[in-house]
Amino acid sequence: MSWHPPLFNAVVQCLELIFEENKYADKVIEKVFKQNRKLGSRDRKLIAETVYDVVRYIRRYSFIADSEDWMELIGVSLLSRGQTLPDFIDVSPDLENHFRKKKNFIGKIGVTESYPNWIVDLFEKEFGADAPALLKALNEKADVYLRVNTLKTTAAETIEALKAEEIFAEKIKDVPDALRLIERKNVFATQIFKKGSFEVQDAASQFIAPLLNPKPGERVVDACAGAGGKTLHLASLMKNKGKIIAMDIHQWKLDELRIRCRRNGVDIVETKVIDSNKTIKRLEDSFDAVLLDVPCSGLGVLRRNPDTKWKLSAEEITRLVQLQKEILQDYSKLAKKNGRMVYSTCSVLNEENEQQVQFFLNSEAGKNWQLKAEKRLWPHRDGYDGFYAALLEKKN
Repeated sequence: MSWHPPLFNAVVQCLELIFEENKYADKVIEKVFKQNRKLGSRDRKLIAETVYDVVRYIRRYSFIADSEDWMELIGVSLLSRGQTLPDFIDVSPDLENHFRKKKNFIGKIGVTESYPNWIVDLFEKEFGADAPALLKALNEKADVYLRVNTLKTTAAETIEALKAEEIFAEKIKDVPDALRLIERKNVFATQIFKKGSFEVQDAASQFIAPLLNPKPGERVVDACAGAGGKTLHLASLMKNKGKIIAMDIHQWKLDELRIRCRRNGVDIVETKVIDSNKTIKRLEDSFDAVLLDVPCSGLGVLRRNPDTKWKLSAEEITRLVQLQKEILQDYSKLAKKNGRMVYSTCSVLNEENEQQVQFFLNSEAGKNWQLKAEKRLWPHRDGYDGFYAALLEKKN
């Protein structure tokens, strides 16, 4: 690893934007890279890995360094990953001694695994003896997974095409169209990506669309589509036959989805901005299948978004739980009689998952619905992101 001052300055700039200006880590890194276009791929990798490592373990590193100075924290990050401190780094002469004395300390899990106390308390209350393993697993670096676009190619062909570009991937036995990268590489620059042969999508989220079981020729709505990763999966499962309405409150996300549809060879998707309750009202009783991948706390995907744990609050979770209730109540009306609906989140909390579904089934809006299946994935048990999905069916 070759460090030089501009790389350190870039890391500090990222950390200041994330923690002092409350910006999202992935967007910050993307912005800093655009401002420094001369950075090579190794430099970019070094910056990104260091930023995410400090974000992930900032509380632990602050304890070890007995400081909140960015240079000190970056120094502890380097030492924790077996690197030597460059001569030019401006840190306390005692930093390496602090590290040696404290690196194997055993203390409160909020410090050792680096979480706010309120999240530790929440997990211990909800998951009991499983809480430490879950918190630890949510700190591990996530693998990169691809979803093969079966409208254009096969898993075997994709593996060979990636290999030709010196990127190596392997099949995942329990996720039919998923590939796992053996080593992290920039797959977005490959010709095979530009041709629409795959999308980057975590293996856990690849369980969601198949649970809804969309069939060719059906009318399907993805009512919280975002940039449309699951929309594209639905289209692939439907063999690009039928109709998908992709809805979101953000026009820019739907614009991104349209670009992705063109690349994927998908032409059955129509995008629609939710600008008022009338948008939903006009589409009631219109769809064979409804996907509600609702806004949530994101506590199941902290491996990918570690800054979430420092930005989230108990009050925000309360707001999201209420929003989820409203979405289930209102958007369930989009389904026809005998229609299907999947409710899903990337949270591990019961109140956003099983309890939310039970609340809906016990409500007036849910009286004609039945729970048919539930799917849970856990980082500490399954190795994937934390996800929940429930399949419900509307009775006559």
